[in-house]
Amino acid sequence: MNNLVVGMGEALWDVLPEGKKIGGAPANFAYHVSQFGLPSCVVSAVGDDALGKEIVENFTSKGLNQLIAEVPYPTGTVQVEIDQAGVPQYEIKENVAWDNIPYTAPLESLAGRTKAVCFGSLAQRNVVSRSTINRFLDAMPQSEDNLVVFDINLRQGFYNKEILCNSMERCNIMKLNDEELVIISRMFGYPGIDLQDKCWILLGKYNLKMLILTCGINGSYVFTPGHVSFQPTPSVEVADTVGAGDSFTAAFIASILKGKTVPEAHALAVQTSAYVCTKKGAMPILPPELTA
Repeated sequence: MNNLVVGMGEALWDVLPEGKKIGGAPANFAYHVSQFGLPSCVVSAVGDDALGKEIVENFTSKGLNQLIAEVPYPTGTVQVEIDQAGVPQYEIKENVAWDNIPYTAPLESLAGRTKAVCFGSLAQRNVVSRSTINRFLDAMPQSEDNLVVFDINLRQGFYNKEILCNSMERCNIMKLNDEELVIISRMFGYPGIDLQDKCWILLGKYNLKMLILTCGINGSYVFTPGHVSFQPTPSVEVADTVGAGDSFTAAFIASILKGKTVPEAHALAVQTSAYVCTKKGAMPILPPELTA
């Protein structure tokens, strides 16, 4: 397959109060892209253990294309506690399989057939996976039409200014939430100015096609040169918010690749993430009225 949409980084188990569910932002992203009818692939690593085999079997059962390396580290797990508002708190285990994604000939071949890729900061906490992500980006076709999405996804201090700066320079679409914008603003010296002004600064400084800012119940924005799209957040009964942001990114990118306008893509992204919030876990099956 050509013109693939790739989610690259962590594939793991979210250990929720009611049991374990497959998670990891790149896997969530790739799965939801596939529900919108585009060829997608998740790139990650698992251990030679029961949890790793179950991840591979689960992706296979979902019909999700995968390039999952087996490495001599345990499969990743995340302890997830959900607060009264349905917002997750994460305890992410370290030195696990997805920290050690190898760069291989099949992965280089995949990069050459990739139209869009989504990666984050979490999978770059270890030098092995960080190097693999950067080599993958180098091996992608150098086309203005390709989408390189940096979904920042700051977690537990597993990031630093150098990693964030390099990733922002390499992407052409950046996604972050309002809390992450505050952290980025402090780190890069943009405190004390309006939220939207901070986004305009980042858009211009890193020559981005788009900057996506989600603000929870306060709506979301998509900044493009000279224009901003705003969508309110629908009021829904929240089961949990695990994976909602990844489904937003997937719906948005799939829509843009299908030729939709930014406001059209933004509206569908908001509807999709709101639906995911009404379901437990990160990978519910989306209804046909969203994916048609």
